[in-house]
Amino acid sequence: MSLTITIRLQHANNFLYTSTVHATSTIRKRRFHPKPIYYTPLVISNRKTKSWPSESPLMVKSCLIEADGGSLVDLVVPETKRASKIAEAEALPQVRLTRIDLEWVQVICEGWASPLKGFMKEGEYLQSLHFNCLRMEDGRFVNMSLPIVLAIDEEVKDRIIGASTTSVALLGPHDDLVAILSSIEIYKHNKEERIARTWGTTAPGLPYVEEVITTAGNWLIGGDLEVLKPIKYNDGLDNYRLSPKQLRDEFDRRQADAVFAFQLRNPVHNGHALLMNDTRTRLLEMGYKNPILLLHPLGGFTKADDVPLDVRMEQHSKVLEDGVLDPETTIVSIFPSPMHYAGPTEVQWHAKARINAGANFYIVGRDPAGMGHPTDKRDLYDPDHGKKVLSMAPGLEKLNILPFKVAAYDTVAKKMAFFDPSRAKDFLFISGTKMRAYARSGENPPDGFMCRGGWEVLVRYYESLQASEESTQKQTVPA
Repeated sequence: MSLTITIRLQHANNFLYTSTVHATSTIRKRRFHPKPIYYTPLVISNRKTKSWPSESPLMVKSCLIEADGGSLVDLVVPETKRASKIAEAEALPQVRLTRIDLEWVQVICEGWASPLKGFMKEGEYLQSLHFNCLRMEDGRFVNMSLPIVLAIDEEVKDRIIGASTTSVALLGPHDDLVAILSSIEIYKHNKEERIARTWGTTAPGLPYVEEVITTAGNWLIGGDLEVLKPIKYNDGLDNYRLSPKQLRDEFDRRQADAVFAFQLRNPVHNGHALLMNDTRTRLLEMGYKNPILLLHPLGGFTKADDVPLDVRMEQHSKVLEDGVLDPETTIVSIFPSPMHYAGPTEVQWHAKARINAGANFYIVGRDPAGMGHPTDKRDLYDPDHGKKVLSMAPGLEKLNILPFKVAAYDTVAKKMAFFDPSRAKDFLFISGTKMRAYARSGENPPDGFMCRGGWEVLVRYYESLQASEESTQKQTVPA
């Protein structure tokens, strides 16, 4: 798959450096048990982040970007108040959450959507839907390109109204009390308008629409969240799910003076690694002393043919074990958001959330958050629009973005390298579709495309998938 990477870098001494790089590049039962990538214990610090003079020989503090709204939102009820809040929740009308609703609860309560403090009320929803941003009380704007809403049906709406209450309890998929939603507001869920404005089309076959919106209720309920305890999935991956505050504490502990984020929902190949390592080299050349990479795979809902999260995390673990990326300068953590596949609209959300995690540089690829058109044989979005939108989007001005070159497999050097047009015949572009075909067939890609340990993880996954499909087919064939 071909990627165009855009990064704009701000030097510590306030001059702007720009360059262009183009790069090549449902939830399932967990199959693998990756070793923890986050290998150092968290050191929680109450010290405020501030800039230190560059000439100071004694200490370097993290120069982290300010969270949207000025401070991170934390909506988890303190343990000292938890018992009383649970008792309060037990007496309230209940709204049941889906797995994806629960993912949004985690996103909101940990501060990824700061300064948002709950599921959107109508005013916030309309601002997000029509303007891609929210206006704060002081008149400033923050980016908020995706509506974060909770749908309910007619029966639940009538029950809440009949109870004459201003608060409801939110139940998880397994009937556990998750949160209280207070100061509630119920308003109409115009699905067609939401889909058209978010995706730019109402064509059938949009994964998030079919999974979430089509079957959702015709009403939305907004309000302020109080989450009764930290969200855990008990899937063996919770140790990777670091909140924005935990990430900021870790950046501070590692004395990062720059943080560059790379989001992905695919396995890491050596072209990705080339881009990430080259980005760090450029930051060092610009005068930064300790840039830290946030390798941040998306961990919420993804479409059925994407590689599952547990497999991706196992593969990422092998990338670090094999030394393709340096564990000392890399943090691998799961971004809990569900995936919309909404192209330039969604990539703004991905970038905004990383601001709240402390990243001040964001690597963005060709057709970020995009997909093929669900009914036509073409891309749903212009592949270059994502990076262009990020450079202009209101509320993202403090995030640095910058373009790079194309990376492909160099058949002479037998490794991933930046594309050289003067010898184009020597380069091989291996798309994501081709990579999956290799893995499914058990055929190895060219040496140097992906680290051996990471490739073996993918081969095992596709072998298990094929065996499962064959077993299902045998069971459905009549005797």
